[in-house]
Amino acid sequence: MVSTRTPGFSRPRGRFTGRARTPAQTVSAEVPSRPGRPPRGFTSRPFPRQRGENTFPPTTDRWNPARLASLRRVQLLGCLIAAGWAAAFPLVSDLPNQRLWGLVAAPSYALAGLLCLTLPRRFAARAGAAVALLGAVLAPLGMLALTGRHQSEVMVVERSAHLLLTTGDVYLPHPVVVTDYNPYLPAMALFGLPRQVLGDSTAFARVAGDARIWFALTFVACLLAAWRLLRPSRPGGGDRRAPLLPLAVLTASPLIALALVVGGVDLPLIGVCCLAMALAERGRTVGAGLVLALACSLKWTAWPALPVAVLLVWRLYGRRPAARTALIGVGVSAAVVLPSALTQAAALREQVVRFPLGMTAIRTPAGSPLPGKVLAGFGPTGHSVSLALMTVALIGVAIWLLARPPVSAIAAADLLAAGLAIAFMLAPAGRFGYLALPAVLMIWPRLAARRWSSRRPKPPRPVPDAPEPALPRS
Repeated sequence: MVSTRTPGFSRPRGRFTGRARTPAQTVSAEVPSRPGRPPRGFTSRPFPRQRGENTFPPTTDRWNPARLASLRRVQLLGCLIAAGWAAAFPLVSDLPNQRLWGLVAAPSYALAGLLCLTLPRRFAARAGAAVALLGAVLAPLGMLALTGRHQSEVMVVERSAHLLLTTGDVYLPHPVVVTDYNPYLPAMALFGLPRQVLGDSTAFARVAGDARIWFALTFVACLLAAWRLLRPSRPGGGDRRAPLLPLAVLTASPLIALALVVGGVDLPLIGVCCLAMALAERGRTVGAGLVLALACSLKWTAWPALPVAVLLVWRLYGRRPAARTALIGVGVSAAVVLPSALTQAAALREQVVRFPLGMTAIRTPAGSPLPGKVLAGFGPTGHSVSLALMTVALIGVAIWLLARPPVSAIAAADLLAAGLAIAFMLAPAGRFGYLALPAVLMIWPRLAARRWSSRRPKPPRPVPDAPEPALPRS
């Protein structure tokens, strides 16, 4: 059969295909200019470029936080910053417990940085994290626990547990000094029960009964549970040791280590809020409701976590699961708080609400130079301006929450972190340590889910089957 095709052009496609005549590739007989390279006129691509295909070479994500954290110079820089932060406490702090922590933690951070720089890359990060955890958390915590030294909030929690067992109430009716005030809700007394059971007659009882130990255990258990819920699913299963290194680094950081060693009363609240957002994303409505009830029964600053988690459940699973979560959270927390609200209404209002806001005759010792504290220092007018700014800002966060409800645990944690950070910054009384809660809310869900965007990842679309090549005409 004789071909009627014009040399150098392919066969015309016709008007039904809508494709024009295209030049055919010509084979060049030139010798390749470099060894291993295909001759000119040929290409290594087995198929033509498809629509929407990116022909540019893939670029590495230079600013990925996970990649940055694996660099030796970044690890060394983080350890040096932590060492400088800890070394400042013996110079600027007037609290002996904080000075002791700084003296022990600063050389530990410096040694951890040296290990990250000199040891082989396989276990340099683990060795540095272990040294920092030992020197910044375990050693100073053991020293303070054995000698019975702690900040006033630990004594307040243990005393509230004693009052709960002896009188049935957790608040002193007529507080006289600062340490008589209990700014926590009744569920916080649970962390003081081990002291009442074990006492302090032996070294083991002094350490095991310390409320700080149970604060730390609750914090670690909740973060591990949130990691397990949020981690990406793999067909072959994930590494069970994966959360240990991030958790060790987070716990050994000055943001958590100092609070854990000297007081640690906010740590269980941090862990419970992270776990609540993870349960809400996974649709565990009963578990989310119970965890939210625990958070709302510890401190009233955790109350914004309830509407955020409920809106997340509503957005992902509908009205009935959201209503179930809300009913469990509100009902259980009301059952815990209501007895004290009925029997000690005046003490609850005075110690839990007015005292943290600086509205009582005895001022709270929380006096970090945050914007709200600076404004409150100008007198009653500055105090009112601080409360007004905090209220307006929180209303703005609430409008943002209703306009754009969260669609993932990361987005929900970000919204909750934004509201709490604004409240802590603009409150008439606050501490820098309070900012650990919004910081961990923004960091830990991202580490667990291994993504940095607040949007939920979309499932991959099925790739359509490639069409069979047309047979040539005979």
